[in-house]
Amino acid sequence: MLDTGNTGFMLVAASLVMLMTPGLAFFYGGLVGRKNVLAIMIQSFVSMGWTTFLWWAVGYSLVFSGGQGGVIGNLDLAFLRGVRPTDLFAGGNGIPLLVMFVYQMMFAIITPALITGAFANRIKFGAYLIFLTLWMLFVYFPVAHMVWGNGLFASWGVLDFAGGTAVHTTAGFAALASVLYVGKRKIMDKGPHSIPLVALGTGLLWFGWYGFNAGSELKVDHVTIMAFVNTDVCASVAALTWLALAWKLERKPKFVGLLTGAVAGLVAITPAAGYISINGSVAIGVIVSIVCYLAVEFKNKMGLDDALDVWGVHGVGGVVGCICTGIFATKVWNPAGADGLLRGGRHFFAMQTASVVITATYAFVFSYAALWLINKVTPVKVTAEEEEMGLDESLHGEEAYL
Repeated sequence: MLDTGNTGFMLVAASLVMLMTPGLAFFYGGLVGRKNVLAIMIQSFVSMGWTTFLWWAVGYSLVFSGGQGGVIGNLDLAFLRGVRPTDLFAGGNGIPLLVMFVYQMMFAIITPALITGAFANRIKFGAYLIFLTLWMLFVYFPVAHMVWGNGLFASWGVLDFAGGTAVHTTAGFAALASVLYVGKRKIMDKGPHSIPLVALGTGLLWFGWYGFNAGSELKVDHVTIMAFVNTDVCASVAALTWLALAWKLERKPKFVGLLTGAVAGLVAITPAAGYISINGSVAIGVIVSIVCYLAVEFKNKMGLDDALDVWGVHGVGGVVGCICTGIFATKVWNPAGADGLLRGGRHFFAMQTASVVITATYAFVFSYAALWLINKVTPVKVTAEEEEMGLDESLHGEEAYL
């Protein structure tokens, strides 16, 4: 029977997650230079169109239809074949299948957009569209199936409440591969051209993340509320921890650092939000901020041009969140979850760790190989002249500021 309360809640949650992609566009847009704002923003917005098509055509089916215990589903629900408006999702929560379709579609949309911050100012738009397509088909859809579609990782007992493995780890390590492939920018940005734009993007991301995490319970109950609270607490603690680190080590309390810390906290709490106590979310906030801060410093020391710290925040933060789920999860707070390492769950901890290591490795290897292959067909990197002119004008014939 249709549950109107759960259905209404999930439609709102889907709308919140949709808002995260424009929020990401503003976040990234503020961090780059004035001549590349539109080029980075369009890479997020185009995913709202093209990934929607891919999700309708094959994505939803490959993730959620068949393939129990395997690495990919089947095409039984391709193009939503046979789906009626009255069909209910099989999760027993009384929401229509189409609501699940649209909610998970928003996750699929933002995931490849996350990668784009790593290769800011360096990649051609056509090559990005090809990469997005291949990456969704061969990375996101299989990993999402293994985690959420009763696939391989689910059969191991792996838990990922809202996308630490499927979203952030895949995107973060694809970002690292892309940085290594495309190399350094020839024209370095002087710094964020608009910190207020970064703050606006962070606010939209934080707001949308409540739908991302709390909505992943797929109904309204005590776990929904717990996920909501954990999301806010972890992000807040991580933001303050990063601010304190920057204040101590860089001698000034950096606003961008505060915002970056908040995003790191949001990333890390994503896989754990519905499985841990509030004290656990505080611990994860402190841990992820320290680890991600050190990862960004390591990236800088190694000279890797991850322009917007996608690997350091999303990749490392996703791994930390998944492993911390294996440490702090407790059935006391969610009987449907698992007990982590602190409560004797050594096997669960091992499976969490193994799944995220496998995911990171696969996402990295495939992404590097895909860029190499695409470059055989069409140039991936922009020319020195295009980079010097700025991608807004050279690739898109537009300017953000006149």
